[in-house]
Amino acid sequence: MFTGSGTLINVLTIIGGASLGVLIGGRLPERMRVLITDVLGLITILGAATALVPIASKRYVDALPQGWPLLAILASLLIGGVIGSAANLENKLEGFGQYLRVKFKADGQGTFVEGFLSSSLLFVIGPLAILGSISDGMGTGTDQLILKSSLDFFAAMAFAASLGWGVAASAIPVGIYQGLWTVIGFGLGNVLAGYQVDAMTIVGGLMLVSIGLGLLKIKTIAVGNLLPALVIAPILVGVLNQFA
Repeated sequence: MFTGSGTLINVLTIIGGASLGVLIGGRLPERMRVLITDVLGLITILGAATALVPIASKRYVDALPQGWPLLAILASLLIGGVIGSAANLENKLEGFGQYLRVKFKADGQGTFVEGFLSSSLLFVIGPLAILGSISDGMGTGTDQLILKSSLDFFAAMAFAASLGWGVAASAIPVGIYQGLWTVIGFGLGNVLAGYQVDAMTIVGGLMLVSIGLGLLKIKTIAVGNLLPALVIAPILVGVLNQFA
């Protein structure tokens, strides 16, 4: 397989799953679509729980000074949130989603942007997106991205059944994000230490919790404004590692 094939497969499975979900979703009663969204909220929180496991891992804890494993995550989210809020990322993401809704002539029921934002964040957050893309770029295999593609297919189908074509549009940021990591993997090899990937995974896990709470209509959090924390986290723990 060629370099980047893993991300291409992932993009196609998201589009395929979303398309199937839209076709099925139109035949589902409203109460069932609401239930599907609630189940997705619960599954998203479950996925977040697994992403938070590294907070107690020996690799991550030993890499940082005593007392800093949790503080590093807090600092990453605060700094990332300030940067994201200053850049107004949440509104810009919503604006991009609205542009795509008009471009694709999607309905005006308001679910396009929600589907685009929720599924975009769900599909790009997590260790498989990063590690799988780097592995693909290094030419060491696409197994991780194929696994991710399988998971994303069913998630996209379930999301699209209630949230519509915005889920299919999420394939665009997924392709760009994973494509960039594939390029990094191709040019630089392993650019992140294990504990840095752990930090990104933990931050991503907390963002997934936020998405789950939103899907369950419990609390709406501007998750888009927290995206810079995914970049801040590995840099910050890398600096702190020098003092461990």
